[in-house]
Amino acid sequence: MSLTPAGRRTAAAVLTAALLVPLAACSSDGGEKDTGGSTATASGSASGAPAAKLTVLAAASLTDVFKTAGAAYEKSHPGTELTFSFAGSQELVAQVSQGAPADVLVTADTKSMDKVKADTGTPAVIAKNRLVIATGEGNPHKVDDLKDLADTKLKVVLAAPEVPAGKYSKQILDKQKITVKPVSQEPNVRAVLSKVELGEADAGLVYKTDAESAKDKVDAVEIPDDQNAVAQYPAATLKDSENAEAAAAFVAWLSSPEGQEILQDAGFQKP
Repeated sequence: MSLTPAGRRTAAAVLTAALLVPLAACSSDGGEKDTGGSTATASGSASGAPAAKLTVLAAASLTDVFKTAGAAYEKSHPGTELTFSFAGSQELVAQVSQGAPADVLVTADTKSMDKVKADTGTPAVIAKNRLVIATGEGNPHKVDDLKDLADTKLKVVLAAPEVPAGKYSKQILDKQKITVKPVSQEPNVRAVLSKVELGEADAGLVYKTDAESAKDKVDAVEIPDDQNAVAQYPAATLKDSENAEAAAAFVAWLSSPEGQEILQDAGFQKP
């Protein structure tokens, strides 16, 4: 039996509760906030967007940049509070399908977003990314290109096939007819990065921005454009959002000059 939207939200609340990463409001406008509901009673920001408490489901590779973006958004939108839930795009899609109480969804590929198009507004691509080979600091195993990942003496980790980073990894390896036998397949790209950072793997395929975020712990081996894949990040509001106007304002802001500057400073490419 199918559940109503309200029933789905109740059933899915547990799925997101453990993943939510609260971001403290940066403003000190002194506006009174409604602690009993999802919408603040303070007046909206100078931008015209209403004050609200928004939950954003976002791909794991956006973890660092969205914390920075969220702080900037809260500062320019007094009374708005953002809470992020970061996970693999396939996990986020599952949460949305089960009625997770959230306002915005941002995935690391368009196919994941397409799976929940009945639950979202029209998505907009806010950024692009590319893969690199992450190795231990100093590249101790002298990994120079994709072909080196086929060396069975090398401990390689990849994102699982159902994860966007895993799909992109398979795509570029298949294109070059390279067979890699990973020692593990991880649930999101950040888990791949972590394995390399901790020395539990010699190399792994991650997004360029992930390697950049850990440049003091890993080295990044560039993959030529003609051998690489372009990851696209679509953002969309969720139709069940109780803060539709505020959610739409945040999605629009991600494509604004301020939002784009933050994304590109973190290494993401223009959409």
